Amino acid sequence: MYRFLWILCWPFIKIFYPTKIIGKKNVIKKESAILICNHYSNNDILIVGVATSRKMHFLAKKELFKNRFIAWFMRKMGVIKVDRNIADIEAIKNSLKVLKNKELLTIFPEGTRNKEGDQLQSIKNGVCMLAIKSKCKIIPVNILRKAKFLKRNRILIGEPFELNKFYDQRLTSEILDNAGQIVYNKMKNLEIENKNYKKNKK
Repeated sequence: MYRFLWILCWPFIKIFYPTKIIGKKNVIKKESAILICNHYSNNDILIVGVATSRKMHFLAKKELFKNRFIAWFMRKMGVIKVDRNIADIEAIKNSLKVLKNKELLTIFPEGTRNKEGDQLQSIKNGVCMLAIKSKCKIIPVNILRKAKFLKRNRILIGEPFELNKFYDQRLTSEILDNAGQIVYNKMKNLEIENKNYKKNKK
């Protein structure tokens, strides 16, 4: 079902939200990984899904599941419902299960859509906890700007990295904050690289 829906979405995204994809070789194949991306709109799920071509699971806020059809579609697309107001144990278990099965989990670590502009917001430490517990690599991704109908956009996929210096440690708030700073810096550097891409090509 996922592949069928992906095929249906592919031409729609390609035609109406044309997006140049750079660094696709950095998407890990056949291994567990967490893909992290900045977040502008609900369209990001489809745009990132089409950009990577690999089956993935997303973490998404429970509010998106209110509509029955949308909820059905999102479940078929591998979306994991998460309640952002609590420590959602079920969502954590489902996420770790995805990674244990050597699949790809996509998280928007800012926790909400960026409505203020194109600058990266602070990130939540949930991605660090999952990456450390699963001991899997993190793939940073940057969407240049909010996707707009028929407007060209660009996605830059960075090199995978690990939080291995924190493996097998007790996950205190200090450890997660330190890991979170590394993740933030990786995402921020990728954001700067994406913005300067055309300059660097000259």
